Amino acid sequence: MTDAAKKTPAPETQLPKTYAPVDVEARRYAKWVADGRFKAADDSDREPYAVVIPPPNVTGQLHLGHALNHTLIDWMVRRERMRGKEALFLPGTDHAGISTQNVVERQLADKEGLSRHDLGREAFVEKAWEWKHVYHERISSQMKKIGDGVDWDRERFTLDDGLSNAVQTMFKRMYDDGMIYRAERIINWCPRCMTALSDAEVEHQDDAGELVSMRYGDGEDSIVVATTRLETMLGDTAVAVHPDDPRYAHLVGTTVEVPFTGRRIPIVADAHVDPAFGTGAVKVTPAHDPNDFAIGQRHGLESILIMDERGAITAHGPFQGLDRFEARSAIAAALRAEGRIVAEKRPYTHAVGHCERCDTTVEPRLSLQWFVKVERLAKLAGDAVRSGETKIYPPEMEKRYFSWVDNLLDWCISRQLWWGHRIPIWYGPNGEEVCVGPGETAPEGYVQDPDVLDTWFSSGLWPFSTFGWPEETPALEKFYPTAALITGWDIIFFWVVRMMMFGTYAMGKAPFGEVVLHGLLRDKNGVKMSKSLGNGIDPLEVVDQYGADALRFMLARDANPGADGIASIELAEVARNFCNKLWNGTRFALMSGATVEGDLPADPSLIDRWILSRLSHTVEAVDARLEQYEFAKAMDTLYHFAWDDVFDWYLELTKPVLAEGGRRAEDTRRVIGHVFDQLLRLLHPVIPFVTEELWLTLTGTEAQGGSLTVAAWPVAAGSDAEAERLVGALQRLVTEVRRFRSDQGVKPGQSVAARITGLDAAGLGGIEGLIRAFAKLEHEGEGFAATAELAVSDQVTVALDTSGTIDVAAERARLEKALKVAEKELAGTTGKLGNEAFLAKAPDAVVEKIKARKATAEADIARITAQLERLA
Repeated sequence: MTDAAKKTPAPETQLPKTYAPVDVEARRYAKWVADGRFKAADDSDREPYAVVIPPPNVTGQLHLGHALNHTLIDWMVRRERMRGKEALFLPGTDHAGISTQNVVERQLADKEGLSRHDLGREAFVEKAWEWKHVYHERISSQMKKIGDGVDWDRERFTLDDGLSNAVQTMFKRMYDDGMIYRAERIINWCPRCMTALSDAEVEHQDDAGELVSMRYGDGEDSIVVATTRLETMLGDTAVAVHPDDPRYAHLVGTTVEVPFTGRRIPIVADAHVDPAFGTGAVKVTPAHDPNDFAIGQRHGLESILIMDERGAITAHGPFQGLDRFEARSAIAAALRAEGRIVAEKRPYTHAVGHCERCDTTVEPRLSLQWFVKVERLAKLAGDAVRSGETKIYPPEMEKRYFSWVDNLLDWCISRQLWWGHRIPIWYGPNGEEVCVGPGETAPEGYVQDPDVLDTWFSSGLWPFSTFGWPEETPALEKFYPTAALITGWDIIFFWVVRMMMFGTYAMGKAPFGEVVLHGLLRDKNGVKMSKSLGNGIDPLEVVDQYGADALRFMLARDANPGADGIASIELAEVARNFCNKLWNGTRFALMSGATVEGDLPADPSLIDRWILSRLSHTVEAVDARLEQYEFAKAMDTLYHFAWDDVFDWYLELTKPVLAEGGRRAEDTRRVIGHVFDQLLRLLHPVIPFVTEELWLTLTGTEAQGGSLTVAAWPVAAGSDAEAERLVGALQRLVTEVRRFRSDQGVKPGQSVAARITGLDAAGLGGIEGLIRAFAKLEHEGEGFAATAELAVSDQVTVALDTSGTIDVAAERARLEKALKVAEKELAGTTGKLGNEAFLAKAPDAVVEKIKARKATAEADIARITAQLERLA
């Protein structure tokens, strides 16, 4: 007997005729939380399975990418809970240093006409906390709305007291280990956000700029250099050429004058210079370019900052005070007036760094900042994957992981902000420096460093700080390392690598057993969703219109490791239709007397044997797919089992049995109950709301505290090859007859006289009645004259008499209309596939779908044309 309890009386009266998500979802979620369904125990003897949420920024709201990620995590955690594990989906949010400070500053200016400096640091931080408390509830309510099965009692925030203690502990430990240092280095600077950025926070875009070649010096001793950032010439302290370049050998060691500055700078030989690029001579601006900084270090060059934090020129002269881009144009005009412009290439497309938060062009800038030495940490993170301690899905993503982790540069961790974890370094009156750990106090008279830590520093501790580290808590012992990290591949650099580095360093173990990197979302045309294109979809609007289950179903059905997925309103409608079909199918089962009471029949009918075998195959396939995180394939398996096997075939095949009554009908009612019980369990982790409502009605267990959240996960019970062979033959026979009837224009409900031979030889003699009922075939009577004969298999032949069943004129009109539609589709798809510009831009998946549509159109044209010829 299953773990489902007895069926309640007249269950069909308990389900409305149509499914209304708005009447179910909020009620069910509140009940789950009130009943503690998502709580995990630190002291249980069950095997742990924990996944920490990639914390969304407290500044915003959930977008479709969040919804995808949460759906996949929730699917896995809910399933493992049903498999008997101590399953935990740990929630939380990130303080999002730059984003939150920008938002609060903007609101302060708009509503009160004040800047943060008008308020002062302490008052501004209080404002930020007020803002966090208001908008945090928005994120939480959205997570509940899409069905996140998280343990709310364990919710964390990257600036809460416990995580702040962990951050300070980690900084102190790394500082004492010599892994954190302060130095002047070239960093990425955002003039809009007024802070340093890490390399991972810079997005490189192909911008249409200009390449200007200009002459330094005059006559035979002059030299031509090219640059895309003309304004930086004001900070040049050398011109570099390759030591083996004969064109400039006579100039090495001489000096030339930098226009408009009166300064003379040396011409140096450096192997970094590529003789084949441009003129083979490059200007060197050590304070505003990382490569130039390295050249400057090798040759002892001066580093001259020529612009301030806002990107305004500070170098004395005619361009002082101009914005960097204004200065670029003004300097070009001045050089042109002096005849020093040798060549101008415009537009010149090249990669330019932009702040990933505000899109401002990043300015490389020499600055005194705090850095993490990453060499040791990067090796630990790389070794964890190479040794197999952590597996990456899909495996081909390992190359991308290694390409990043094996080439990491020291990480700039200081940010010129007020909102965040303040760097625990204090400076004495005579330049002393002390790092203060938790519970420690700086000496009297010392002043704390004004900067805060990069947000990703605290996020890097997330897999263990959320469990109470640095304390040795029961939660940490139980759930670390976590089972898996499920996230988008686009933050492998921002977050995944940092967590791997910190986890292996602080805990001695990698934080995840498996790292699952899913793709990004694209619209129905294969274009990446973005705010600027306006092609995004608000997940909460989908929930409001179609329900949370439809949103989750849509996202899961196209999600596979490493591959981008498609989302659209049309696909949301398909998902909604599936939920409705599931609702209606379960209602039909209940109205047919389906039950979960008692054991399954010892000698089920052929049809019941077949569906039980298909169910077993489905359980095996879903388990196998999910073990490899092939979410889309698992979803496809569930969809086709439910829609094709259960709804389209099994329920229809049971109708004659149920109508006949008797023991066979009772056996079938038990099998129907079992099939729906197991199907709802299989679907529950991905579409939890509708399945919970249906399952509780089917099993009648709500009054006894039942819930699918803790029901046992299905186990494959073995296959029945003979039943699958025989029913497969039945399906092919019926499908072939239906296709012929359709081709001949016979109405779906109209019966046709037929003689069927060979059923006994095919093993189908016992279900001839089912075959005739399904295919709408009457027994042949007097005057039977076959007008067509179908060989549906090597053994079975169907002879049909279709005389008098077709309105030839009406059928011809229908077919001619269908032919025009197919011809239009063929013309459209052929045109797209012949458009080279379209093929160059369209993703492979989109092109393949168009090819499939073209092939379908060609097949339709051939079929319809043949039908018209037969009618003639």
